[in-house]
Amino acid sequence: MIRLLQVSLTRGVKPLLEQAELTLNPGEKIGLIGANGAGKSSLFALLRGDLHADLGEVEFPAKWRMAHVAQETPALDRPALEYAIDGDVGLRALQAELDALENSPDHQHHGNRIAELHTALADADAYTVRSRAEQLLTGLGFSAAQLQQPVASFSGGWRMRLNLAQALMCPSDLLLLDEPTNHLDLDAIIWLEDWLKRYAGTLIIISHDRDFLDGVVNVIVHIDDRKLKRYTGNYSSFERQRAAQIALTQAAIERQTRQRAHLQSFIDRFKAKASKARQAQSRMKMLAKMEETAPLRAAAEFSFEFREPLSAPNPLLVMEEVVAGYQDGTPEGKRIVSGVDFSLQNGQRIGLLGVNGAGKSTLVKTIAGELAPLAGTMKLGKGLSIGYFAQHQVEMLRHDESPLWHLSHIAPTVREQELRNFLGSFNFGGDMVTSKIAPFSGGEKARLALALIVWQRPNLLLLDEPTNHLDLETREALTEALAQFEGTLLLVSHDRHLLRATTDQFMIVAEGRLQPFDGDLDDYRDWLFKTKLGKPAAAPATPAETSAPPPESREDRQERRRQEAEERQRLSALRKPIEARIKRLDEQMAKLSQKKSDVDAALLASDIYDEANKEKLKTLIMDQAYLARELEQLENEWLEQQEALERIN
Repeated sequence: MIRLLQVSLTRGVKPLLEQAELTLNPGEKIGLIGANGAGKSSLFALLRGDLHADLGEVEFPAKWRMAHVAQETPALDRPALEYAIDGDVGLRALQAELDALENSPDHQHHGNRIAELHTALADADAYTVRSRAEQLLTGLGFSAAQLQQPVASFSGGWRMRLNLAQALMCPSDLLLLDEPTNHLDLDAIIWLEDWLKRYAGTLIIISHDRDFLDGVVNVIVHIDDRKLKRYTGNYSSFERQRAAQIALTQAAIERQTRQRAHLQSFIDRFKAKASKARQAQSRMKMLAKMEETAPLRAAAEFSFEFREPLSAPNPLLVMEEVVAGYQDGTPEGKRIVSGVDFSLQNGQRIGLLGVNGAGKSTLVKTIAGELAPLAGTMKLGKGLSIGYFAQHQVEMLRHDESPLWHLSHIAPTVREQELRNFLGSFNFGGDMVTSKIAPFSGGEKARLALALIVWQRPNLLLLDEPTNHLDLETREALTEALAQFEGTLLLVSHDRHLLRATTDQFMIVAEGRLQPFDGDLDDYRDWLFKTKLGKPAAAPATPAETSAPPPESREDRQERRRQEAEERQRLSALRKPIEARIKRLDEQMAKLSQKKSDVDAALLASDIYDEANKEKLKTLIMDQAYLARELEQLENEWLEQQEALERIN
């Protein structure tokens, strides 16, 4: 197992961990989450031995083999397939030794060692390594032709896929993956998720993709306030547990605050009175010993909204027999998607599916007007205003200019304060709004590009992988904003949560055509494995997997969903009376708390202890005791109802 014992870690002047404790068991699949800068990547470096703790110990079995994704890829002439196989360092070492012995002039004197090496290579699955590497690379989106292309010929994102393939090829007991989905599209993510589910070792993933975490992990480790908190279950389970913790802790803080106020009130009233001095001293000791309950902080919320479009033409555009592609010097050009007959109606919300390289981005660029159709006609509705987001547009931002400059450039007549207020709603405040964006993170630049689109009030949003580099909070803010967007949406994304929450129909680009896709994302997954991905590359099987049930048919899945819907309705019926009671208790506690505050204030009045007010004082003290007792009973019932609600959830 992995154990962190009282670990403290500081990078520069920033403390990341303080006396952190954590235990991870062999075979667990862990999602490591936390705010940007909380120390997730530093914790990985600690496990790899690249960093050392300032205090405390990090323990895990010395014999464990560790694999992780390299961040740099040399520009090699080595074919992609061979580069992926290089990830199995032990296998390559055996092959190198065997080649050296077999090619040496006196190889006949090394017969025993050569035989041992052949046996070791068989044990290392050397004779299936090429087919395993081909399956890995195919699953990660490489075509058969690309397998023999040199590493140097690939772009940065594709080189990161090659590094991921190397990590997956490496036999390991501990696999560390830092944002593995950042450079993948949906088909590659679905394949990777399937592979990782069957990985037999201990897996730790840093990811901002909640559906990916839900599909793979069974433990969440949250870095918060320089501590490591372990939660059993996937990311959705973590969110529920965290919300319940915050609610219960807040209730405990409010109860403790009332107790402290009551003790302090007693002390203030009676510490100078001889007959009560002993009791006052006792309460002073109680107050001194009472530990403050630390509040649990919810993640800093970020939200924004798309402004209402200025107009709404219908249809927004019509494409007839359009051919989307690139001019390559030939008369017909390079055709990517042909025969597109497509119209966008006001209010449609379409998710665009298709394997890598099918032509999704080419089609979106054609609709956006960045590429002219190679053939056919495209008619735009009067008043059409397109908001187009793609990764290359983020890269086109002026790195030597500020967020305020970028917004002023598209809104030169608007007052600066109005622009500052708008950028502040996207978390560009203070000096940040006038700072050059060169040192900004990828997520901050993407957030700026989104802000520029929102300002222009488009009635058609074309979003091509908008969540790249966005953290979980910003992804959730984008999801909520798109769900409320009043215009038309065409979305390409590898984030399944975003697709499910913001689109209501799918279209697919496949075999050079655009056509409706009759199904949901589960059906798309099945289609991928039947067509492009075939049988997934084998990961080491665990005993539980050898008897795994066959995949669900579509009919079985529909029946399961029907049963799940009935179960949700049943749980909703159980929740409603409890939620109603909790609401009523909240109202009662608020009223009693106000009454008790009034009584406490009256007891603090200087003249209440005069002889003339003796009866009034007696009544107030009785009221105070009654209200405190009633509040405690209501609080206890509130906690019981919350626990009952959590059990149902």
